[in-house]
Amino acid sequence: MTELTLPIIIVLFGGGLLAGFVDSIAGGGGLISVPILLSVGLPPHLALGTNKLQSSFGSLTASLNYSRGGLVKVKQLAGAIIFTAIGAAFGTITIQQLSADVLRTVIPILLLAAFIFLLFSKNNGALDQPPKVKPEIFYVVFGLLLGFYDGFFGPGTGSFWMLAFIILMGFNSKKATAHTKWLNFTSNIIALTFFAWQGNVLVIPGLVMAGGQLSGAFFGSRLVLRSGTKLIRTFLLVVIAATITQLLYTTYFQ
Repeated sequence: MTELTLPIIIVLFGGGLLAGFVDSIAGGGGLISVPILLSVGLPPHLALGTNKLQSSFGSLTASLNYSRGGLVKVKQLAGAIIFTAIGAAFGTITIQQLSADVLRTVIPILLLAAFIFLLFSKNNGALDQPPKVKPEIFYVVFGLLLGFYDGFFGPGTGSFWMLAFIILMGFNSKKATAHTKWLNFTSNIIALTFFAWQGNVLVIPGLVMAGGQLSGAFFGSRLVLRSGTKLIRTFLLVVIAATITQLLYTTYFQ
């Protein structure tokens, strides 16, 4: 991108708006925002770093809305936030040195398995269920793993968190969404710090996109607070399917 023209500003703002709306409901906003940043001429590392800048605004907006709505208490997520931050730091340092090609091959398989499970387990996410693992173990293991993944690669992180909360912690979809956004914000802000440290963030395009993210995340999270779990489940299935398609396309057809 050589110049921030009016058409590019409109594309960035509109893309941020749509990404923030989708991401606040079911994750997967990066499937919209990263291709848009690439399409306006940013090289991959700059696109990933700038994406973390704009997505941090959206994830924080949604997180605060969910906290005000009583769906999540941040104090109860302290352990998860710490381990997610550690994982994201290592993931971001690693991606700036290595390629993400291996993950592009493995992640679609994992997402496909999760999609099939969610599709045929219609009761999952409708109501709270008994947890299958202790919270302390869950937050350490998934904080490190998904924090690292979000810092290293990213697509589908929100969906993975939601599925983990629903399947292993027994959360309903609303509660899973609310908890997911705080952990998304954690890995976003940590990744942003390390990308900025390496000079891989463009501030002005990121802030333009962030303006759309703020609006989209606000309206998306308000919609979740007012709607039932069926809407979230539908969005989640669509986002997972889109993630699988995008990853397969970039891996085998580009």
